[in-house]
Amino acid sequence: MTTLLYTHPACLEHDPGHYHPESPARLRAVLEALAAPEFARLDRRSAPEAAIDEIARVHPRRFVERLLAAVPREGHRGIDADTVLCPASGRAALHAAGAVVAAVDAVAAGEGNNAFCAVRPPGHHAEPQRSMGFCLFNNVAIGAHRARAAHDLSRIAVVDFDVHHGNGTQACFAADAGFFYGSTHQSPLYPGTGARSETGIGNIVNVPLPPGAGSRQFRLGFSDAILPALDAFRPEMLLISAGFDAHRDDPLAQLRLDESDYMWATEQLLELARQHAAGRVVSTLEGGYDLAALGRSAAAHVRVLLSV
Repeated sequence: MTTLLYTHPACLEHDPGHYHPESPARLRAVLEALAAPEFARLDRRSAPEAAIDEIARVHPRRFVERLLAAVPREGHRGIDADTVLCPASGRAALHAAGAVVAAVDAVAAGEGNNAFCAVRPPGHHAEPQRSMGFCLFNNVAIGAHRARAAHDLSRIAVVDFDVHHGNGTQACFAADAGFFYGSTHQSPLYPGTGARSETGIGNIVNVPLPPGAGSRQFRLGFSDAILPALDAFRPEMLLISAGFDAHRDDPLAQLRLDESDYMWATEQLLELARQHAAGRVVSTLEGGYDLAALGRSAAAHVRVLLSV
């Protein structure tokens, strides 16, 4: 077995417009990095479209239908100042969510040790009834619900190291004891959520980091707060919201991580997954806006996934 890589050309066609930071070039940078010879062992798979029924476990069906109906036939349509639709956006969003669903199914079936979903648009800001922050559907939450509904798993965890707090994932999980959400993120920063006091029903762990924080603060937060809580939760599957915009070179925030930090965090999460979840890990791309840093960081993350 090996690491599964899910992606689809449709995810390159979602184009929010000139100068938008969440551009198709982001995914191209990741895929180019993963085309290096060291990643030849990846089991590369085409991401299917998610069925509406899968998405509707997280987002009400009427919301899903309205969003897809809002996709313009030409030009662009803004949902908010940051989140923009083009004619290809609906199909891209369905494939992005479908990648995580398919990865959950394949990892649960033992077809791979773990999986990485190289997709866009990202998802962790999408709340049950609101698309926002470049995100249309909450891909990782849809995957978590698939793990429970289709594979009889009762404890599913998401750990998120994107520089922005995953307000959408937190909103999806906060009242459900079968889900765990842990996040490191810069604060203050968009979207303004993620205080330590936001704990859900004891299943949410937020580690806000001040601007300028680097490796030491990040690793302490992970080791002292997220990892012990995750260990106590004993997840049966672990999903990762893999945003790489906490990198020191990223233009949208002010944390100072580098590739070694992403490798370290991935190693820690894989170890806990081995202890509690039979190694079942599915990771999906979230943010990351310096193209060179994004490519290097995604490669570092996947390099650790492949090492299992």
